[in-house]
Amino acid sequence: MGAQWKQKGREVEALKRGQLVGKLVREIIIAAKLGGADPDLNARLAAAVEKARKSSVTRETIDRAIKKGSGQTDEKIEFETITYEGFAPHKVPVVVECLTENRNRTAPEIRNLFKAGTLGQPGSMSFFFDRFGVVEATHGDKTRDPEGDAIEAGAQNVLPLDPDEIPEGSIGATFITEPKDLGSASAWLAKAGWKILASELRFVAKNPVELSEAHRKEVGEFLNSLDDHDDVHRVYAALK
Repeated sequence: MGAQWKQKGREVEALKRGQLVGKLVREIIIAAKLGGADPDLNARLAAAVEKARKSSVTRETIDRAIKKGSGQTDEKIEFETITYEGFAPHKVPVVVECLTENRNRTAPEIRNLFKAGTLGQPGSMSFFFDRFGVVEATHGDKTRDPEGDAIEAGAQNVLPLDPDEIPEGSIGATFITEPKDLGSASAWLAKAGWKILASELRFVAKNPVELSEAHRKEVGEFLNSLDDHDDVHRVYAALK
């Protein structure tokens, strides 16, 4: 009896591990479907593969996902993108992107999770978010000028990158582009020696909400409950 909590912990970790692998594989499939099977020519795919490798997803699983996404197998890709918009507790604007093979299963489950907040209509959060291309990247040359490279790449802006994502001896940057310029900007940056960590369209908050520590914890629990759902691909919150 005394060791049951340990077994339960292992089961929970195994479940979360399975959820993570599933989400990483889906991202590889979608990236390969949209941009082709060659990571050298598909920045989103290259970033997805790198994330999967860091999470110890097997090479066989990665290769199978690329082949499926790029149409090299007889398997059908039935993922549908569904976007849900609303408010987390304390009126924090939220956009949730789902990739699902069964809309009829996903929709009521997401609505149920939103009971702790408020589910709105499609487009209701457009006042709170912009839609941009985002390229996160690092460079091994610390003398590199991210602002100059942003101009050359056709990016609209450059922002800091999370320090935890930057290897020692390197620099990092987040390049913001118009949606139509995401592919060309990613390609230019890759040729200039930037290692692409992410290349995707995102919802970017216009005016993030600032909350007390207690309220932030409550909102964080709500966002985690969304992110833990198998079909949830991305969660965006206008939260400082």
